[in-house]
Amino acid sequence: MANNELRKRKVKEYNEKATGRKRKPKQVSSSSIQTPLLCLIISGTVLTTFLILYTDQIPWYIGSKMVDDLAKRFLGYYKPVHAVILDAGSTGSRVLAYTFHKSYFGNNLVLDKELFEYNKPGLSSFAAEPAKAVQKIAELLELAKKEIPKEYWNKTPLVLKATAGLRILPEEQADNLLNGIRELFKKSPFLTDENSVEIMDGTDEGIFSWFTVNFLLNRLNSNPANTVAALDLGGGSTQVTFAALTPASLQDKENIHKAIAPTGSIPVFTYSYLGLGLKAAQKAVISYNNGDKLNVTCECVNTIIKDKKFHYHGDDYYVSGPQDDYPVSKRIGDDLTVGEDIPVVNLAKCSKIIENYIHEISSKRRPPEELPSKTIFAFSYYYDKASQAGLIDFYKGGQVKVEDFKKQAERTCHEANVEQPFICMDMTFIWLLLEKGFGLSLDTKIYLYKKIGGHEISWALGAAYDVLRKTNVI
Repeated sequence: MANNELRKRKVKEYNEKATGRKRKPKQVSSSSIQTPLLCLIISGTVLTTFLILYTDQIPWYIGSKMVDDLAKRFLGYYKPVHAVILDAGSTGSRVLAYTFHKSYFGNNLVLDKELFEYNKPGLSSFAAEPAKAVQKIAELLELAKKEIPKEYWNKTPLVLKATAGLRILPEEQADNLLNGIRELFKKSPFLTDENSVEIMDGTDEGIFSWFTVNFLLNRLNSNPANTVAALDLGGGSTQVTFAALTPASLQDKENIHKAIAPTGSIPVFTYSYLGLGLKAAQKAVISYNNGDKLNVTCECVNTIIKDKKFHYHGDDYYVSGPQDDYPVSKRIGDDLTVGEDIPVVNLAKCSKIIENYIHEISSKRRPPEELPSKTIFAFSYYYDKASQAGLIDFYKGGQVKVEDFKKQAERTCHEANVEQPFICMDMTFIWLLLEKGFGLSLDTKIYLYKKIGGHEISWALGAAYDVLRKTNVI
């Protein structure tokens, strides 16, 4: 019987081959495909998360956006978080309205976009007219309301932090300005409290700037050696901040602070030099040997400059170059042009005035010993003036050496430039600040950028992260 069955089966297989008929393949259900695919996604996600959380050399940001995009696309997971920061600087006020989202793993904040707008002049210019200052801030708040969806207003923290412009005002005038803004905030639909309006300490300004640069560079992992130093040149003050690694830095306990990062806290050195902001330094230089006069003669300005208006701290100064005892550069003529004497700035006198001023402000402390060993990012007026002088592309930024600022000072001080009357003074100040004030060698590389990854370099991002952490959003 068994042999008969075997013969029948072979005959059947032979007939199927002869007629071209084949067995139908076994149907594979969609669920049988989805299950291993889902397992693959979960396994990949777990592996990515493991690497992100447990490998020191890999920032937690890597893979985060990819995972979050998958979670949003397939699971509908997306938790937006917003913050509005008002930067009341010495030369103008800025609003930065940030949109983050919470990452699918770890609830870390990932920056999606920000609104950046500003108006001028700074609040300190309205010391005698607080109502006008309030109106300036109200205009910026209206822009923030258009940026943040209405349903999130009452969950969005709003803070205003004033910097060096208000630090140097008499206390009564500063309080009048801030109290007017506090009343405005009480009517705001955003989330505020008694600490929402304040004059920010220079230490916080430095730490927030450092956080911003390293956050945008994806350097905030568990290894502080991967971070970069941040140099912020404002109008009234300048800050130097870096992760403290050497004994010399760590022993300077007065200037060591804990910076909060997504992977924990990092000890950083930070120091704020009040008076070494660009505008404050300009005012000091043009006032040298001029007392309280508003019509001034300045050694760092070319003689062709006459009564150029300079506004600072509510006052208008009218600046001219020296009208006698100034050097000239001889231009030799040829067959088509006539030789002539070109008036130039006496760079030796100018640099001496600026160097003495820097020493006067910074003499209370030695240059930070560890700074020269760091990768250094500089921004704000460092960037603006370098691009204005043609050292970097205005849109792309770039890399320079301290020596480039010195060479540019030498060049611009030996040119008659009506369009940029203060560029000689600015280049000389930045060069001497970096070399004499901060102890950097002429061949030290400086990275100059206005944006990283399309986001503004501003201490406001660090402040936004800090206020969201304090409100238990993170």
